Amino acid sequence: MDYVVVIIGAGPAGIFAALTLAEAGLSPVLLVEQGKDLKDRARRGANDMLCGWGGAGAFSDGKLTLSPEVGGFLADLVGTAALKELLHEADAVYVRFGAPDRLYGGMTPQVEELADRARLADLELIPMTVRHIGTENCMIVLDRLKKAVEKSVHIRTQCQAVRILAEEGAVRGVELSDGRLVRCRYVIAAPGRSGAPWMKEQAQILGLPSQASPVDIGVRVELPAVVFKHITDISYESKLIYFTKTFDDKVRTFCMNPYGEVVQESNGSMITVNGHSYAGKKTANTNFALLVSSAFTEPFDDPIAYGRYIARLANLLGKGVIVQRLGDLMAGRRTTRERLARCLTRPTLKEAVPGDLSYVFPYRHLLGLVEMLQALDKIAPGTASRHTLLYGVEVKFYSHRIQLNDRLETPIRNLFAAGDGAGITRGLLQASVSGMLAARSVLQREAS
Repeated sequence: MDYVVVIIGAGPAGIFAALTLAEAGLSPVLLVEQGKDLKDRARRGANDMLCGWGGAGAFSDGKLTLSPEVGGFLADLVGTAALKELLHEADAVYVRFGAPDRLYGGMTPQVEELADRARLADLELIPMTVRHIGTENCMIVLDRLKKAVEKSVHIRTQCQAVRILAEEGAVRGVELSDGRLVRCRYVIAAPGRSGAPWMKEQAQILGLPSQASPVDIGVRVELPAVVFKHITDISYESKLIYFTKTFDDKVRTFCMNPYGEVVQESNGSMITVNGHSYAGKKTANTNFALLVSSAFTEPFDDPIAYGRYIARLANLLGKGVIVQRLGDLMAGRRTTRERLARCLTRPTLKEAVPGDLSYVFPYRHLLGLVEMLQALDKIAPGTASRHTLLYGVEVKFYSHRIQLNDRLETPIRNLFAAGDGAGITRGLLQASVSGMLAARSVLQREAS
């Protein structure tokens, strides 16, 4: 064997798997990442912001959600009580490597009052406890994690895992993009959000049972911070869920950034929109995503391809990210540069092109987004203002959910899967926990 363990992917799942093995003294371990090293990553001008050391979270604002109801499906595998303990354990690791001490949210009387108001507006508030690292601090924490891991783990960046090798129902190694066949006893596949198509392909080749996950498609909403101030002051990020009256589709808020900025992301040839908030600087606006969940069964079962189609349509029409005033959308007209200049909400994403999102979204999605904005306006008056800005498209891709047991092991012996790429997590902290769990399963088997 060349290595005891090969870890695929250096996102939070892969990093926490490597850290767990390193601190236990298991070696030799190889971690391969198709993207760049941390020091070579840059948000602006990056061809793929989702790849590289730190994964998609490297350029996020680093929200660590300690509530087991949010951020993935690990509770289905390990139980809610166990997951809650694991989330706090992983959170403590982030604090040890430099995450701020302050926590937001939790079930306080103010949050309970907000939840009651949400119910009257046909909204469900999911109470959360959140630690906010801050966009500028994420790179510092990730650098410290890397230094701790690389002391005993062999790291190869800009090196892609081509395929997972298995024989007689057990994993045997990994074929790398340089042609090398690496033999190992265990593989932890944590390819992240950008590796979702690759993970689906490997599952098909290896015969791993999986099921399609919904794709979340929507817009990034930007409005004056004062509109949501009474909410963000008590909970920082509010997870609000709405089921549309017309189609009964699920729409949710995601990645709320008080006093933050809207940014565009490059994912290969596709440009999408996202948002950030910093620990040390503020803008006059708050932004958040509104996402409509779309599930498919038959004959079509490729939600990732559907999401990419919608995003590329926006790119075709706007040469990138499109921005539109809500008032223009409701009036059935496109936003022009002149109309945008009169908007009371000043856009923080200067590269966005004024346009018409009704040419991008299917009617069902568009109606769901409008219904959600109108519902939010009941608890945060001003949300449905004609000066509210909508940026499109924001898409969250999730891999086919791989069949795993409570040790995160696939039906292929010694092949473990973790993180967003396995379809079991949708956030930094649950992804980190999944990496820890997979690594601990390896350690337990080695000790037996």
